[in-house]
Amino acid sequence: MQLSFYNLNQLWSYVLTETLKCLGLNCVVVCPGSRSTPLTLAFVQQTPKIEAIPILDERSAAFFALGQAKATGKPVVLVCTSGTAGANFYPAVIEAKESRVPLLILTTDRPAELRDCHSGQTIDQVKLYGNYPNWQTELATPVAEMEMLSYLRQTLIYAWERCQFPNGGAVHLNIPFRDPLAPIPDGINFTLDVEDFFSGIASTPLPITHYQLPITHDQKGIIIAGVAQPKQPEEYCRAIAQLSQTLQWPVLAEGLSPVRNYADLNPYLISTYDMILRNQQLAQELTPEMVIQIGEMPTSKELRNWLIANKLQRWIIDSCDQNLDPLHGKTTHLRTSIEYLKTENCKLGNGNLEYLQKWIEIETKVRKNIDVNFEKMEELIESKAAWLISQILPPETPLFIANSMPVRDVEFFWKTNNLRIKSYFNRGANGIDGTLSTALGIAHHQNSSVMLTGDLSLLHDTNGFLIRNKFIGHLTIILINNNGGGIFEMLPVANFEPPFEEFFATPQDIDFAQLCATYGVLHELIDSWEDLQERLKVLPKTGIRVLEIRTNRKRDAMWRKENLGKFSFDIGF
Repeated sequence: MQLSFYNLNQLWSYVLTETLKCLGLNCVVVCPGSRSTPLTLAFVQQTPKIEAIPILDERSAAFFALGQAKATGKPVVLVCTSGTAGANFYPAVIEAKESRVPLLILTTDRPAELRDCHSGQTIDQVKLYGNYPNWQTELATPVAEMEMLSYLRQTLIYAWERCQFPNGGAVHLNIPFRDPLAPIPDGINFTLDVEDFFSGIASTPLPITHYQLPITHDQKGIIIAGVAQPKQPEEYCRAIAQLSQTLQWPVLAEGLSPVRNYADLNPYLISTYDMILRNQQLAQELTPEMVIQIGEMPTSKELRNWLIANKLQRWIIDSCDQNLDPLHGKTTHLRTSIEYLKTENCKLGNGNLEYLQKWIEIETKVRKNIDVNFEKMEELIESKAAWLISQILPPETPLFIANSMPVRDVEFFWKTNNLRIKSYFNRGANGIDGTLSTALGIAHHQNSSVMLTGDLSLLHDTNGFLIRNKFIGHLTIILINNNGGGIFEMLPVANFEPPFEEFFATPQDIDFAQLCATYGVLHELIDSWEDLQERLKVLPKTGIRVLEIRTNRKRDAMWRKENLGKFSFDIGF
């Protein structure tokens, strides 16, 4: 098939969008603007093969795309006009790098002759995001020549690969366009043999390496299942379970690991390690000889300090090329995925069984202490929310967990279950930027989804509610409203007042019912745990709703200080 083009920008943009379609792109987020007109029109013409979603606010758009990429495991494209528009993508670009999420950023720009001369809406967009993209370049100004169209096609293929390998992350292409931007004839007459030009484009599998785990003798060891969002969570959890049972080592599973939601696959799960290690006697008795860390280090400071203090040999299993050891310990990085790790030749005796059994018995008793405490608790304390929802969400619910205290309460209290809950989070840079927009991006086209967040994280991204008219699906927001930054109450600076309350806790005194009404979002005030449980039994299929739980920030902090250190005492060891 041959196509004729009478507008240069239309030709250039068609090659760009058609190449991405052949590579497997199925979602593009488009922010409005003039300079991006050729790309916008070209992407719209690719529907329904590529879903084009218009979003007004560039920062919200970027985090929405980030969430969609997290949920699908595939790159999402972002398009914006020239000037400061692209600067608003920056926080999401940083998060994409740190979380290894594939994004392809297309910022449009004026041509070289209109730069550095005060032409309107023009800034220096080359290397706009510093060192955060996996790769970045500026495309040539469009030319109607086969050699240049081939260059464009191959550059797009490389960009597609680089935002996924060797690590996920953002790739930034800055794309200059001359006028006319609208698809009106501009003097060219170019015919393209479409079938021949795009033949052979395919998304090829990325290379993998198999490793043999070199353990050949009895050792007391632990496996740390760290922060992870694997594309195939059940396969991932089975691989960890196989390793655990082969080595007869316990698995200390971070709350943000899918392992806690596939408990039936692994009989050696330890979920209360943070509280166990607060007991110095137990921490000493449970010191291993070797550690296998899968993925990134858990959030727990107790665990990190324990590893530092004991100078433990550690193997990190992760396919990325980054340094995943913030502890700077005695670490060997096996750059492969846990699914491809070989353990067939591991020769182990039964010397580990007593050590393993001790971990399991302590876990059982500490978990019972936590459960008994929460079961009889009627007061609305922030920490109970994570414990409760870990048991009552419908199976396979996508759940986005906001930063600051929610992720920590999940690590402390998230109970192991067999619900196959799909947990998502922004733990690359650990910021509160784009919390709502990310959750909406994850929930878009998924089953009914849930977000657990504090008030400041939600307020920081209320523009995300502007996405509601384009959002397909349902998101329930469990809002812990303690009127401020509860995490700061746990830090030493909380003892300095002033300026603590005004400059750190930063209470905003927002009426969330009124805020939700402004955006046309359903709001319900939760006045009991039974009330919350009732509303989460069956999730709606469409729309956005906020379930607000009002707690006392200082009471929440005091409860943690009084109880976190108690759960592992008086358990008979």
